[in-house]
Amino acid sequence: MRYYIISGEASGDLHASNLIKEIKKIEPGAQFRAWGGDLMAEQGAEMVKHIRELAFMGFKEVISNLGAILKNIRFCKEDILEWKPDVVIFVDYPGFNLRICRWAKEHGFSTIYYISPQLWAWKENRVKIIKRYADKMLVILPFEKEFYDKHHIEADYVGHPLLDVVSDFAPVEIEGLDSGKTIIALLPGSRKQEISLILPEMIKAAEKFPPDKYQFVIAAAPSIENKFYDEYLEGKNVNTVFGKTYSLLKNACAALVTSGTATLETALFGVPEVVCYKGGKISFWLAKRLVHVKFISLVNLVMYKLIVKELIQNECTPENIADELKKITEDAEYRSTMIRELNELRAKLGGKGASERAANIIVSFLRH
Repeated sequence: MRYYIISGEASGDLHASNLIKEIKKIEPGAQFRAWGGDLMAEQGAEMVKHIRELAFMGFKEVISNLGAILKNIRFCKEDILEWKPDVVIFVDYPGFNLRICRWAKEHGFSTIYYISPQLWAWKENRVKIIKRYADKMLVILPFEKEFYDKHHIEADYVGHPLLDVVSDFAPVEIEGLDSGKTIIALLPGSRKQEISLILPEMIKAAEKFPPDKYQFVIAAAPSIENKFYDEYLEGKNVNTVFGKTYSLLKNACAALVTSGTATLETALFGVPEVVCYKGGKISFWLAKRLVHVKFISLVNLVMYKLIVKELIQNECTPENIADELKKITEDAEYRSTMIRELNELRAKLGGKGASERAANIIVSFLRH
């Protein structure tokens, strides 16, 4: 079988790489061509475009890069026609993937969506595209199954693939960490636009903690060059590690995390966290009017209650970040309550095996 897989972000690269690994166990001769990142390439996928060329965040950023996006869409269609895959698998990345999904189905290709777009949060009417043009939908969050049931779409709930990744992870040593200091992990995102808005606030909050007691360490995004971070760190008591986010979380007492998959990754490691989010003014103004969810972090969304503090836009200040960080590092009762609820989150997401279940469903579907 020939599998064409499209992901446009770091989390999609992770989940798609694990899906590829599991499909290869069932079908050793499978061929993969992909839009993704280094992890998918490591699993043997022939890469078409790297995620560093694809990740645009926010309404304003998308509009300003519209020419590049439309060019990528045209190129993707031509590439699929030329390679002639047995199936096209879409991993989240809705602005791009929903367009290609519709086109692919209209041109006779089998289409499978793995990792649902957040249609339950905004642009719910796009669910009609899924219903009409996706042959199969696989979801990873329990409430997503209920969402698609409501729209009379059969969706397979496979569980969250991060449970496998976190459970199987073997930490590596991080040079330069001071074991005598309390380590605070900073996860400011994987796109330059969001990092430039959020990282300065995190660093200012870090300066409010005594350097002889606390060590702040940035988990740098693998798709971003070292020098990008350097301009924010000159003269600051903050270190950077590349490619060792999970090892950092294993050593961390707490974390400051940008909204996204990272909030869930941090939670599954049992690390108390503060969710910090800032967007461009135009993007945030539009989002407030279009997004209809009670929370922005996956941790709180899955549990449907406030477990971790969310500091959004104007509330995302160094003072507020530092105040909440002090609570989760110094208030023993507050900290233990959060850790207990993070354990409940893990239980709610089910056990291991999500990627294996997804692979079995996909291969079985294609064989019949």
